[in-house]
Amino acid sequence: MLDYYDRLTDRLRAAGDWIAPLGLRLLLAHAFLDAGLNKLSAGTQAPSWFANQEFVVPFGLLSANMNWFMVTWGEILAGIGMALGLFTRFFALSLIVITVVAIAAVHWPSSWDSLGQLWEGYSVSRVVEDGEFRGNYRIPLLFLVMLLPLVLMGGGKLSLDQFLLKLTDRSDLIHGRAEDGLAIGLGLMLLALMSVYLITSWAIVLFLLAVLLIAGFLRNQRRSS
Repeated sequence: MLDYYDRLTDRLRAAGDWIAPLGLRLLLAHAFLDAGLNKLSAGTQAPSWFANQEFVVPFGLLSANMNWFMVTWGEILAGIGMALGLFTRFFALSLIVITVVAIAAVHWPSSWDSLGQLWEGYSVSRVVEDGEFRGNYRIPLLFLVMLLPLVLMGGGKLSLDQFLLKLTDRSDLIHGRAEDGLAIGLGLMLLALMSVYLITSWAIVLFLLAVLLIAGFLRNQRRSS
């Protein structure tokens, strides 16, 4: 019975290499491409609702029109790339940056004193309590969770990335996974990036853990060489 279950789950994982990334890519491609095209149709000048936002460093150092241009074309190009599965990791990482900046500027609570209070903002509509904005970050947070596996695992077998791997005789990289401290450290670095503007203390802890793991991996590599 266990052997049958193991063989079944092995085939489900194989099917997942084809189907799971494709579904994520197409949904995200539609959402971000639609958002980018709507911004493009609004013109090259940043609208007042956008220009009045306070963006985090370094984006806050740029003009509102420059930020509007970057997010417009970032969403359009990333949407096309995600749909095709071309440079999936790069575009998924770019969309993570865009989404985190948007959460910090628009959807994050103006202030919060506890995780319970922060959780009140996990909503689609704006949550206001005692005259203070509690947030509405549910949808962008879901986008982040959907983008994360695409950065870590790529666009899957139904993608131009897979075609390029085969074209350059590197298709063995799909299955040649290295599970070590460097891999975990890179994953923690990504999580730190996602939380740096939202919960900075968490980002610092994740970054330090990542540095320790990567340093330990490099030290072991030097010893073994």
